[in-house]
Amino acid sequence: MTKENNSVFSQHYIENAPTVEQIHQLVGTVILEFGTPWCGHCQGAAPAVQEALAEYSDLTHIKVYDGKGKRLGRVFKVTLWPTLIKLHNGQEVARIIRPLITSDIKKLIEQ
Repeated sequence: MTKENNSVFSQHYIENAPTVEQIHQLVGTVILEFGTPWCGHCQGAAPAVQEALAEYSDLTHIKVYDGKGKRLGRVFKVTLWPTLIKLHNGQEVARIIRPLITSDIKKLIEQ
């Protein structure tokens, strides 16, 4: 995860995703985002995700490059991109699929 301009928004999808074990060991609240850089839906959602995350400087945002042969997305049963999953202490507590509205993403974070 990179923090840019005091924001938690990660600009780039990581190819070498954390393992399932590493995800389950995460402490605190994390937004796990599945998608690809070439996905039109992911590109369309990026401004809303960035705007929503700008208010939560203590939150971790991990963008995972998903697709065929990518195990982590299958473990989380991701079928559409982008999918944002809120984790608390490594466990899924909520998710949103193909968000376009900042307020919807904020609702996910605040759940």
